[in-house]
Amino acid sequence: MKIIAGKKPLLELLETNPEQIERIFLSKSRKNLEKILTLCRQHKVKYKFLPEKELNQLFAGNHQGCVARLLITNTLGLEELLATSAKLPLILALDCVQDPQNIGSLIRTLVSLGGQGLILPQDRTAYLGEGVVKSSAGAIYKLRVSRVVNLGRALLEAQKQGYFLYASLPREGDNPFTTRLQFPAILVLGNEDKGIRPGILKKCPYHLTLPMPGEFESLNVAQAGGILMAEFLRQYMFG
Repeated sequence: MKIIAGKKPLLELLETNPEQIERIFLSKSRKNLEKILTLCRQHKVKYKFLPEKELNQLFAGNHQGCVARLLITNTLGLEELLATSAKLPLILALDCVQDPQNIGSLIRTLVSLGGQGLILPQDRTAYLGEGVVKSSAGAIYKLRVSRVVNLGRALLEAQKQGYFLYASLPREGDNPFTTRLQFPAILVLGNEDKGIRPGILKKCPYHLTLPMPGEFESLNVAQAGGILMAEFLRQYMFG
């Protein structure tokens, strides 16, 4: 996890590179943090107040009542990601996926297959920290990531630019192995327990479900996503 602490370093970062900040944590009991709060609001940087004890757990040194957690990978705007060329014109969009190991595994597969990049909502998604770095075997550092405020709006914008939107469902979707997949594509994967939110699902005209002829009817999101991404690659390369 990348952390910086102290008023001066945080103010400098907020004034020069606020996009590098994932979230700022501020002490409930400290005063004279108004300038940091003003810059957070100005640059739409998320912040949260914590008890002093919890701040001490984040940073053991003299943090002066403020600690910032940084993004571990460079992010880019949605427009830039959509315009990026790739060996496989497939973007992965994760809707509230919480497990860092699942995210890391999906990233490793996406990068290995030459995928275009990843779209993540700013909220309700696991922090891209050391757990993701480890489970992705460092592939996160080679991935294009766009963090968006509203995933639904991002999908609609992608659709306007010619992207085909596919949602992965546990049942009642089309068989991806017998369906002609179209490109450029975005594959949406949902939360480990609740799946894709209804509002997001409505944005996706195409639904895919892996056939399960065996005796076990469940795959986790990383396994299902990996199989689907491989099928996208197969169809793109070999028709």
